[in-house]
Amino acid sequence: MQVEIVMDNSCAEPKITIRTAYMTEEISRIAERLAENTLQVISGCKDGKIEVLEHADLIRLYSNSGKVFAVTDKGEYLLRLRLYELEDRLDTGKFVRISNSEIINLKKVSNFDLNFTGTICVKLQNGTVTYVSRRYVSKIKKLLGL
Repeated sequence: MQVEIVMDNSCAEPKITIRTAYMTEEISRIAERLAENTLQVISGCKDGKIEVLEHADLIRLYSNSGKVFAVTDKGEYLLRLRLYELEDRLDTGKFVRISNSEIINLKKVSNFDLNFTGTICVKLQNGTVTYVSRRYVSKIKKLLGL
């Protein structure tokens, strides 16, 4: 894919044009991303205070007892969003869903252990150990190139 940036002083507002012979899924995703005007902020509540959470700081997001939590190096935060809403806000190249109740940051994974039958054990950099559910094993294997 070629990327070209043309500086034009007469341009009042940036304009992006995509030229292609045919539409692909990749081009559709790029166009959708470029069209998004809303800042994908994730905020969490900890100790009665609401904090804006940086995507790069997120280690895992999970649901438990009907509530959704985000884990960072600074601690655990209660979120008001549902996991499917978080999935839409997060970069699919860095975050992956490993079960119906958990999303992990791939940049915060220490290793994947495939020795478990029917599932994959995931060790995160903060020492947390979690598991890929059977439903998501093929997706993770494909992601890892296995």
